[in-house]
Amino acid sequence: MKRRVTRRGERAAATPSRVAGATPRASGAAPLRFLGLRGIRLFEGLDTFSLEEIARQCRWRRYKRKERVISREDADRNVYLVIAGTVRVTVLTPSGRGIIFRDIEAGQVFGELAALDQGSRSADVIAVDDSVLASMSPETFLDIVGRHPEVRQRLFRNLARAVRELTERLVEFSTLDVEHRIAVELLRCVRQAGVVRNASVVDPAPRHKEIASRVGTAREQVTRTLSAFARRALLDRAQRVLRVPDVAALEQAAANRESTPPR
Repeated sequence: MKRRVTRRGERAAATPSRVAGATPRASGAAPLRFLGLRGIRLFEGLDTFSLEEIARQCRWRRYKRKERVISREDADRNVYLVIAGTVRVTVLTPSGRGIIFRDIEAGQVFGELAALDQGSRSADVIAVDDSVLASMSPETFLDIVGRHPEVRQRLFRNLARAVRELTERLVEFSTLDVEHRIAVELLRCVRQAGVVRNASVVDPAPRHKEIASRVGTAREQVTRTLSAFARRALLDRAQRVLRVPDVAALEQAAANRESTPPR
């Protein structure tokens, strides 16, 4: 009995030191969740205690490939953190054609607009791969933004970047014909894959249907355009790999060509 009392006393004595001292250790699944938040760029630089506090306020869930995360016009205002995998922001037109706005990869955040303006969702979000997401209420998100100036500054930069990207897409749709929109989209893929000595390998290559959804055209038009690019030696596609031997030539093909006005 005496040993039990002593051990209880030791545990009791240790409790105040944990509260007053260094960062408490998370228990159970919390360490994995806390480590997942380290990859979220919006929270880069936050200390361990802050990340563990955020992790406890999140709802964690796995999504299967092609599973819907958010539906357009949803009343949900939560903010989502992509811990693993990739999700895609899309809109279905009245004619039934899907338009891809962008892909959101691990380390990024989405849903912050609804948290900021309390409006309904403006697009659908679908899991591209099996993904792990953490979500938090708009109140929690706004509290984090208010308490951490570095998070607030990154959020402002993210929103400004999103406006720039949407502006670029609007200009492309307004001034470029389909062939040149496809060339510009291929350049986005090339830059994301990386350029070495004016050449690039995109692996896996985007599917024709995916490119069509990004530039607002039919899959058959993408197939014809890529075949024309291949004949001009601008690219070479084998199975699921796209090779661009001369990135500068593809840039030239995409540049300075406005759409022909209707007659």
